[in-house]
Amino acid sequence: MPIANVRTPIPGPKSKKLIERWLKVEADSTGYQAPVVWDKGRGVTVTDVDGNNYLDWTSGVLVTNVGHAHSHLVKALQEATGKLLNNYECPSLYRVLAAEKLVGVLPPHMEKCFFLSTGSETVEAAIRIMKRKTGNFEIIGFHGGFHGRTYAAASVGGLAGPKRGYGPAMPGCIRAPFPYFYRCPFGSKTEEECAAKHIELLDDTVRANSVDSLAGLIVEPYQGAAGFIFPPKGYLKRLEDWARDKGLLFTVDEVQSSYGRMGTQWGHTLEGLEPDLMCIGKGIGSGYPVAAIAGRDEVLGCLGKGEMSSTAGGNPVGSAAVIAVLEIMEKENLAENARHMGDLIIERLRATQEKSKHLGDIRGRGLVMGLELVKHKKTKEPAPDLVRQAIDRCAQNGLLIGSVGIFGNVIRVAPPLVITQAEAHESCDIMEKVLLSLE
Repeated sequence: MPIANVRTPIPGPKSKKLIERWLKVEADSTGYQAPVVWDKGRGVTVTDVDGNNYLDWTSGVLVTNVGHAHSHLVKALQEATGKLLNNYECPSLYRVLAAEKLVGVLPPHMEKCFFLSTGSETVEAAIRIMKRKTGNFEIIGFHGGFHGRTYAAASVGGLAGPKRGYGPAMPGCIRAPFPYFYRCPFGSKTEEECAAKHIELLDDTVRANSVDSLAGLIVEPYQGAAGFIFPPKGYLKRLEDWARDKGLLFTVDEVQSSYGRMGTQWGHTLEGLEPDLMCIGKGIGSGYPVAAIAGRDEVLGCLGKGEMSSTAGGNPVGSAAVIAVLEIMEKENLAENARHMGDLIIERLRATQEKSKHLGDIRGRGLVMGLELVKHKKTKEPAPDLVRQAIDRCAQNGLLIGSVGIFGNVIRVAPPLVITQAEAHESCDIMEKVLLSLE
């Protein structure tokens, strides 16, 4: 029996009224989504206020890795909430246990962490630490990079949207090209060639922009907001070696790529990297807002007492979430499930690609994939209008999806890691139906 069940037009009557009320009182600055008012969720399913059931390929926005409203996480949050809501900089039992639990799953070369509230906050912290540790002020980011909407995070990123209309970006940001093989500007025939040419560009980029005050570099294991762009295998290791040769600190932004999303706890370990700092968010709380920065003790230790803090970072409820999420992931082997279900979904999608006129590229690893829609496969002209159609048609058929991409033409595939084989097949059936209906 199908899980998805949409019985009303989209939006349904209750959703329509609530959206109208919402837009009267809150700034209309969010991205384009299907006009659905969420009511409750469980695992991979979401139910709206009109009683329609959907399969979710968004995980919020790569947040609910352990599934919506996992019973163990909900119970942990309820128990913590009944005891204490905030303790600012003071330790609590929950905070100590959470830090021990997190450090216990970090790569062996990372000895410390510090809890914050959001992914953007961890990036701001990483940038400050790289500057403080080295005494320099220049930070290298990448075209297409997205690290958040706060000032330094947006500045070092390589997308115009978060910066447009706000005046000068933070001084000292240097942005280098990132290998996007499907649209390689060099016309590379292989991923290896594309990677090599982009490594060669790094020295030219620094030579043209640096004033000899390089502090560090920040990169995502894959570029999320740019369109789920996965660099060629080996590129990130070559990038790390390049940074080491220059004496730079190396930071990975794992806000959306970690916690099993790529089929392993930390995405960067798939490339054998040993970063100095790591930004963690989203999946760490799987719905509860909590984040952390982790790194080598010698790097985090450059800050003195009172030089890094957070109003809500390390609060007892967020700390309880950190513990519960890791317990769930370990008990249910969610990283392994992400690998298996990811293989199933990508195989189904590649079969659909052969029949679709507009599905130009599929890329991904584990349970994170990008479906790039184009007007014609030969010209690769981006088709953002088709993505909007797909969002609406998928919702009407019971599948919630989102869009990303430099050109707004990439469908985001990122279901909760608890997805089952039956849920994977049903959601792929819906996606195929919608993609083949696009004209």
